[in-house]
Amino acid sequence: MSGKGNCYDNSMVESFFKTLKSELVWRTVFQTRTEATAAIGRYIDGFYNPVRRHSALDFISPLQFERRAA
Repeated sequence: MSGKGNCYDNSMVESFFKTLKSELVWRTVFQTRTEATAAIGRYIDGFYNPVRRHSALDFISPLQFERRAA
């Protein structure tokens, strides 16, 4: 980010964190920090990258996008 507190400098990451929170964090009660860390890892590696479609990638998953680019 070039400016302190300017979310527009980092919009892609801000969008990811909003998605992560709305699809997982706000819907789940975690008992421990370790449980939360594991759930977030599973969300990213098991759903967000291989399955979830992204409008910025022409509605394919990041994993499919990487396979096409290779």
